Amino acid sequence: MAGGRPLGVAVLGSTGSIGRQALDVLEGLPDQFRVVAVAAGRSIATLSEQAARVRPAVIGVSDPAAAAGVALPPGTSLVAGPDALVELATREDVDLVVVGTGGIVSLVPVVAALRAGKVVATANKETLVAGGHLVMPLARALAAGVAATSPTDPLASPLAWLRPIDSEHSAIWQCLVGERMSGVDALVLTASGGPFLDGPADLADVTPEQALRHPTWSMGAKITIDSATLANKGLEVVEAHWLYDVAYASIEVVIHPQSVVHSAVRFVDGSLKAQLGTPDMRLPIQYALTYPDRRPSPSVAVDLVAAGRLDFRAPDEGRFPSLRIARDAGRTGQRATTALIAADEVAVSRFLDGTIGFAEIPHLLERAVERFGTGPDQAPSLDELVGLDREVRSAFAAGPVGAA
Repeated sequence: MAGGRPLGVAVLGSTGSIGRQALDVLEGLPDQFRVVAVAAGRSIATLSEQAARVRPAVIGVSDPAAAAGVALPPGTSLVAGPDALVELATREDVDLVVVGTGGIVSLVPVVAALRAGKVVATANKETLVAGGHLVMPLARALAAGVAATSPTDPLASPLAWLRPIDSEHSAIWQCLVGERMSGVDALVLTASGGPFLDGPADLADVTPEQALRHPTWSMGAKITIDSATLANKGLEVVEAHWLYDVAYASIEVVIHPQSVVHSAVRFVDGSLKAQLGTPDMRLPIQYALTYPDRRPSPSVAVDLVAAGRLDFRAPDEGRFPSLRIARDAGRTGQRATTALIAADEVAVSRFLDGTIGFAEIPHLLERAVERFGTGPDQAPSLDELVGLDREVRSAFAAGPVGAA
């Protein structure tokens, strides 16, 4: 509660997979939250339906041409254009911003929200993969301001200001509660391994339809393909480095096909603490919203007897080189990781529309990092990141991967 009222929440990207599930969670906690704002780019029919259901104060549409089709409930206003997300994220009646939008443009409202003293719960990869050097100092400064007067306040932690929604990072966050980072030996990110974990041996001819058949999770197309290539796990390694201020050498990846152990932390005494849950994104979304408290959830609890067995194995970086490429890019710096994540979006889109094969995805990523990721300035400004993202996308939008 904020001053005796439910916390005001803005959901950016409300029509996507994360946004829809965030609204499900928020609607189940009306005593604690009020949806003040929802925003989307184009899915106007879905956005209008959501607005009619949750009755926000304002709707944001980033595409002005699409805004005319929005059905506004009584008392709801409309903000349209490229600055809509920033306007919603920094409203006085917004306490917490859920970022379910993709792309480098989402960095702008994230930075604006943190500068305005808002809590940000984000599933946006670019927030940390491209902009970790920009957003983490803001989160640390907000936490330090609280710690100066109330060191035991839950908001005296950077992770209370920039809250991860990814199940893996939520798991690590939960495992670290009450622990000192000096006692951490390694972070252990788990990966399902995707649909091609056990074959076929030759991935050159797999189809988008096959790659979209994730064995345990129901997610959007982009993240599902990233799971199949293990690029998603590579991006999470970069995120973990920034979120927890941990060296890359202390971030491990293990394959766990059942997707019950969402990630773990190993401590210097040899103890391993893990967070288990069903493959349901509503769990990490709700934890990010209600932290440090826990509330009843619509998700089904893990039944260990029904699970039967939990398997683990090392990732095969020969078959899935995207994991190695991402880790190497992270060690190089922010230009390299910005090039990586921009190229990944292009590669997945091209694979889905049939202009490149599945096995060409990591080749495109590596070419992009080699061409655009080097240079002495590995801490670009926000404007430079946006420009670099645009360059990479333009360079690899068409043509043979090796000729870009």
